[in-house]
Amino acid sequence: MRDSNEIACDRQRAIRRELDRRRVSLKAVSFDSGIPYSTIVSYFPASEDAKPALIGAGAMCALCGALPLDLLSLLLPDGFQIIRAPEGLDHDRVAELAADYVSAKNAAHHPESEAGRDIGPHEDAVLTAKVVALRAA
Repeated sequence: MRDSNEIACDRQRAIRRELDRRRVSLKAVSFDSGIPYSTIVSYFPASEDAKPALIGAGAMCALCGALPLDLLSLLLPDGFQIIRAPEGLDHDRVAELAADYVSAKNAAHHPESEAGRDIGPHEDAVLTAKVVALRAA
């Protein structure tokens, strides 16, 4: 069984491959994070054979905003992700959209709805659109 350090190193190598694929400069990551370039290169070495230096919690904080969050999330266990908290929420609008979603979902489970107690294709499309609107709010 592989230990957590080996898994972390593999994930850091994967981040480097994706940074290269997206053409994200390590110098830009260094500049944006305030972490010295040599340290960034040690976290994300160019060679697949090189063992990356493990990223500490302080560096993780500094990398937020310097790395795409989907890549930074690769450092977390499966099922976890880093997301940016929304600012300036209109809580009344969010509550309205949430109530609308719950109402539509409950209606979709009515025995006389499109697919009875199951959610039918049209109901699924309507509910998905409501989730998109909710997330956007």
